[in-house]
Formats: sequence, C-alpha cells, structure tokens
Amino acid sequence: MTATEPRHRCWPRSVRARTALAAASTAAVILLGIGWWLHHDLYHRSTQIAEDQAKEQLWSLCDQLREGVVPDSTSTVPYEVVATGRRTAVAYGGGMDDFDPGTHHVMPAPPKALRAEIITTVRLPANPGYDPSDKLSVAGGTHQVVTADIRAGELSSAEAAALGVTADAALRVYVVVLPNTAEAIATTTDHLLLRAGLVGLVLIAAATYFAVRVALRPVEAIRVLTASVTAHDPRERVTVPATGHEITALATTINTTLQRLDDAAARQRRFVADAAHELRSPLTTLLASLEVALAYPERTDWPAAATTAARQTRRLQALTEDLLLLARLDTRTPAAGPELVDLTALASRLTEQYPLADGPLTLTCDSTAPAHAQGDPNEYERLLRNLVDNAARHAAHRIQITVRNQDAWIVLTVHDDGPGVPAEDAERIFERFVRLDDARSRDRGGTGLGLAIARDLAHRHRGTLTLTPRTLGACFELRLPRAPAPAGP
Repeated sequence: MTATEPRHRCWPRSVRARTALAAASTAAVILLGIGWWLHHDLYHRSTQIAEDQAKEQLWSLCDQLREGVVPDSTSTVPYEVVATGRRTAVAYGGGMDDFDPGTHHVMPAPPKALRAEIITTVRLPANPGYDPSDKLSVAGGTHQVVTADIRAGELSSAEAAALGVTADAALRVYVVVLPNTAEAIATTTDHLLLRAGLVGLVLIAAATYFAVRVALRPVEAIRVLTASVTAHDPRERVTVPATGHEITALATTINTTLQRLDDAAARQRRFVADAAHELRSPLTTLLASLEVALAYPERTDWPAAATTAARQTRRLQALTEDLLLLARLDTRTPAAGPELVDLTALASRLTEQYPLADGPLTLTCDSTAPAHAQGDPNEYERLLRNLVDNAARHAAHRIQITVRNQDAWIVLTVHDDGPGVPAEDAERIFERFVRLDDARSRDRGGTGLGLAIARDLAHRHRGTLTLTPRTLGACFELRLPRAPAPAGP
C-alpha cells in the first residue's frame, strides 16, 4: 500500500511546474519589495531635487530684490513676492499669472515677526479657468513652498522705490516646490519596473522550468530502471551518475536498497527451501514407517513403529514452533509489557530443571549477584534454553553458565567442552538451518534454528549474542542492558 499526498486542484502536479511557480512567486515578492523601495527612494530624491531647485530660485530672487531689481516673470518655478503695505504682488512668475495677481496677491502677506528661510504648506485658490486635469497648473492645490524674508530697513529708498514699496516695507518671497517632476519620474519608473518585472518573472519561470527539467532527467532514468526491477529479475541496478551531486546519492541509495531487497528475497527463498527440506525429512520417515507397518501388519513391531512416529512428530512439532517463532520475530511484533527479570535466578532454575541424558554430562551455574534486565521472562527462558540445548548436543562432559554484572551490562555466557567452532564459521552458525556437522546435530534433534532464534531474541531485547574464542569448546556470550534492582520492601 502506498501513501500519497492529497491533491489540490489549483496546484500543478508536475514538479517542474511547481518549482517554476514557486520560483516565480518568490521572485515576484522580492521584485515587489525592490520596486516599492525604488519608488519611494526615487520619489524622495526627486522631491529633494525639486526643493533644491526651489531654494536656488529663492536666493536668486532675494539677491535681485536687495539690488532693487524686479524679478522677471519668466521662470520655470512658480514664485511670488509680497510686501507689507501693498495690496498687489511685487513680482510673480512661473505660472502664477493664472491667478491674475495684478488685482491681489495669492500668497499670504508677510507676518510682523519675520523669520529666515522656512518650508511650509500653502493652499492655493482655484482661478476661474481652473482645470483639475492640468497637472502643470498649481491652482487649486496644496503645495509646499520655501520662503525667505527681506526685513524693513534692508532696502535703500531708491531700491524700495524701484520695487514699488515703501522704505519701511518688509518683503516675503514665496517659491513653490513643484512635485510634478518627482511624480512624473516615479510614475514613469513604476511603469518601466512593472513591465520589466513581468518580463523577468516570465523568464525566471521559464528558466526554472527547463533547468528543473534537465536536472530531473537522471531521476526519470532512475524511475524507468527501477520500474523494470521485478521479483523474477531483481538484479537490475540504477546507473550512478559521475557528477557527485544529490542524484548520485539517490542512485546509490536506491542501488543499496535494491541489493538489500535482493538479498532479503534470496534469504527468504533459501529459508523456504530449507524449511521445506527440514519438514520433508521427518515426514518422509514418518510416512515410510507407517506405510511399511500398514503393508505388513503381522510383521510390524507396533510399539517400535509408534515410538518412531512419536519421535518424528515431536521433531515436526519443534520445527513448526521454531518457524512460527521466527516468523513472529521477523514481523517485529511489539513485545508485551516488559517485566523485571532476574537472569541469575532464571539460569539457576534452568540448571536445576534441565533434563540431562544419562552419562557424564554436568550442567553448572556460576553467579555472584542478582542480574536484573527488562523484558519478557518467557523469551529470556527460550533464549537461554536454546543456548543450553546447543551446548548439550556438542559438550563432552561439562556445560557451565556464568552470569556477571559489568557496569551497565549483564554478561551471560554458556560454555561447553565440545569440539568448538572454527573461527571462519563464528557468524555463519547464527544463520538459519546451518549445521556444521550433520552427524552431531540431526540425529540428536537439532533443527538448525536454535542459535538463530537466540540471536533474534537478544536483538529484540537490545542486546547482543556472539561466539567468543576459546581454546576448548564453544562459548556463547550474551550481553543485555542492565536494569536497576527493585527497591526493597
């Protein structure tokens, strides 16, 4: 069963389209922020230029007035000069004639308390022919103005007469700061940025789409090759690119996964074949014995035949139970609630109750203190019994179990004085259905699954089971995490 993400109708399915859309969206947000910053910065700078232009015009007008010269009405910047004691403007220009200032000045009269250059806001009246759509007209709008004052007494009588004002008159010069240029520049720039941004977004989306398309070609090749892998031909492998980028890591991981699956399938097939072989042996013996007994009932030793049938049935039962346990361990079924198990007490009890065959074989347990571990007591008993069963089949005279606490671990060993295990087979003996000597295991009831089950149980309890080298016999070492001892009553 495969898990799939929920699909959104408005969201494209293609990775290329998704990436292109994401890149274009990200670029749009970035360009929008840059455009907003450029708009405000450009407008601010353009306004500052307009203010500087108005101030330059202001000081030029003041210089002319102090020399008794009436400024020319021809000007690119609107201005007006008003004086105390005079009803009409002293001078005006730059579009201020729209207000017909010959009858009255537009700007306010100079106050009694004159100040140096200031920037203020003035609401200009609308003339009779005012057209709101005319962006070049200053009538009917609120504008910033820069002003400068010429105090009474700064002008001589001749200069005042030339300007048409009294000698004790105070003058104020108004120059309008025109925002039209700044607004026009900002508007033009906005249009250019908008067109450039749209074209840029299209190019970014297209470039991202084709770049991702090229980058995903190895992924598509990997997909095609992976799809060709079947249970009948699991040997197909993905070609690993030599570029060393993320696709290389993906291809390597897929090949590793395919190899693990191939190995697992091979082990599964071998396990099934070995299980079938092991089941067939007692079944064949049991069937032959029963068929002979049925064919020659008068010559059959029925007690011996029943004994043989019971022995083979027990082998079948033991093998079936082992197979079922391995199947349960392979599925990683969670264990029941862990209990605190004293492995020292478990080993001592098994030593006392283990049924030894008649002969010189002895089983002893050496322990110094309780050894507590978390887990399933039945599984611990099965693990230890499998180790003792294996030792009993191979030991010559003695089997010894030792239990020790070593720091955070419990170390349990099962040592026998049998022929031992060759170093090259130290790991192979933990594989399923592996027998190093058929003569010493098959005839004595071994199935080749005991050590495999014991190691799986050790791993299930976060421990390890290994074969440690010994000069005499075989010694299996079990290491399990140590649990705190229970509190006293």
